[in-house]
Amino acid sequence: MDGLGRDIRDRRRSLGLRQRDLADLAGTSERFIRELEHGKPSVRLDKVVAVLAALGLDLRALARP
Repeated sequence: MDGLGRDIRDRRRSLGLRQRDLADLAGTSERFIRELEHGKPSVRLDKVVAVLAALGLDLRALARP
């Protein structure tokens, strides 16, 4: 699992959301959330941004030095 996927999973869990809940909030599929959390390379950036927004996050907040 990559860093971004781990951060998304950790945030989702801290909010008490299931993958299905997050998928509904972000307008994506549960499968997409699962693949994103496991670091699959074929995810679309626009969908990643939608997931981050649903969690109250953005890419800048997750940037690592």
